[in-house]
Amino acid sequence: MPPKAEKGTVKSVDIIDCSDVEGGAVVGMTTTSNTTASHPSPQLQRTLESHSFWKAGAYDVGHTTKRPPDDGQLEHARVHPKFLHSNATSHRWAFGAIAELLDNAVDEIHNGATFVKVDKIDVMKDNSPALLFHDDGGGMPPERIRNCMSLGFSSKKSNTTIGQYGNGFKTSTMRLGADVIVFTRATTASRATQSIGLLSYTFLRRTGQDDVIVPMIDFDVSGHWAEPIIYGSQDDWSSNLKVILEWSPFPSKEELMLQFEDIGPHGTKVIIYNLWLNDEGIYELSFDDDDEDIRLRDEANQGGLTNLRRKTIELQSHISYRIRYSLRAYVSILYLRKFSNFSIILRGKPVQQLHIADELKYTKVIAYKPRLGGEESEVTVETTFGFVKEAPSIWPFWKITADGSSKGNGVVGIIEANFIEPAHDKQDFERSSVFVRLEARMKQILLDYWKNHCHLVGFQPPSARAHHEQKQSHVQLSVGLAANVEQEVVQPMDGLPTNIGQDGSQEKLTSRDGPGSISIDQICEENIQLFVRCEEHMQKEEELKQTAECLEKELEEAKRKLAQISSYLETRRKQKMMGLQIEKF
Repeated sequence: MPPKAEKGTVKSVDIIDCSDVEGGAVVGMTTTSNTTASHPSPQLQRTLESHSFWKAGAYDVGHTTKRPPDDGQLEHARVHPKFLHSNATSHRWAFGAIAELLDNAVDEIHNGATFVKVDKIDVMKDNSPALLFHDDGGGMPPERIRNCMSLGFSSKKSNTTIGQYGNGFKTSTMRLGADVIVFTRATTASRATQSIGLLSYTFLRRTGQDDVIVPMIDFDVSGHWAEPIIYGSQDDWSSNLKVILEWSPFPSKEELMLQFEDIGPHGTKVIIYNLWLNDEGIYELSFDDDDEDIRLRDEANQGGLTNLRRKTIELQSHISYRIRYSLRAYVSILYLRKFSNFSIILRGKPVQQLHIADELKYTKVIAYKPRLGGEESEVTVETTFGFVKEAPSIWPFWKITADGSSKGNGVVGIIEANFIEPAHDKQDFERSSVFVRLEARMKQILLDYWKNHCHLVGFQPPSARAHHEQKQSHVQLSVGLAANVEQEVVQPMDGLPTNIGQDGSQEKLTSRDGPGSISIDQICEENIQLFVRCEEHMQKEEELKQTAECLEKELEEAKRKLAQISSYLETRRKQKMMGLQIEKF
């Protein structure tokens, strides 16, 4: 047990990476800090007033002295409050931070969670907005909430959970606002508890802390009323409560306890307040544009309806654009599988999940065997490719062809890549060799799909005849190839679009050479083969051009050197002649 704290000090939890955890209990996490909750001097306070996230880490810290550890206490590395901010910069996108908190609620499905609510609430202290996350999962007993608010600790290592780094709660909450308060209630071994924890960047800055401290209080609610759980002394518990009341949106113990009324027998409520502002001094998150949504203000201004590139309302409302600024649109496609007994409720209205694969047309499923550790695995992963309904108007999200190319327009590929490690912000993947191989293979599959299906959305492979007419001064194609192009490409493709059904069905085309019929697939296959041959000729032509240019440059360089040498020799010859004449004279 840690030594008794002096009166007026804050009993806290230092944010350290705790590796000696067994059986879910935290060993050595609770320490005593001599940091008081008093207000800083006016000189320090003047340097801390920044409400923009990207500027919040730029503040001056005065010289602080570290008290040597008391007898029986171990020395440990301290984590400066600035680290909370720098750690949160891994989320460059606010929606990525919100996704982290949603993942925590989704992980509670195996503990009985049926919903997570995301909403805006008003802070009565200063009439400012706050962001609420509320789920009815298993909640967190005292030891688990300390794990949650500790840096780098995670007990989620199974295949059924999303969290794994033990860093998401801290990075996500600190990315959205300067302060967060957590209310949680749980039942373990017939003991019902409720806990409150405060992670306040504002408190740490304005009181000049040089270590991250997190005041927490716990209650035993197994009986008819809430009994405080005392670990050290009553003074320690009261000091933690005093800091929470002073720096949270709830100035009294009664208001704190009211927050548990809608939690029920188990669940967790996270309230993020002092939300960050953008560079213009207004909140990053907009709650006023849509009563049933939360918008990213800057993204909505840049990528919303005012963008002149989007010519129609249909394209402006497409989800590929709305996910940039609409939380409802982003959350609708966030999870690959639809939930059966779980709802994400955004501002009072459930989010309708959208499985993109169900929205595609002309789909094709292709098997892929990832190479793990340089060897092909025995696991086969299915990839689904198809066109979005608005194809080809929608441009590719992941660019794989050169500028100006129409290849891949409107094509979407979907794969559940559980065999690749995600990045820490879960918005990307680690650039491992497995990922690079997957990326290369997906590009190849997409191009193959495009070649075989582009005619279904009104595109035709470039005809070899047109290419031959444009390039005949540079490259000569064989007579046999030219004849094939004229017979098999140009004539059949003239009537191709009128022979494709609206539902993607393919009809037969009658050959002009006889009464027989050939399918569009056969025509397209022949056209693609000719197209590939033309592409090869074009590639060889480009290579020859580059070779010729290199040789011309080498020739010019040789001519220049020859001219220099000739000039030098001529000068030497003249000097020698003049020398002979002078000797004769």
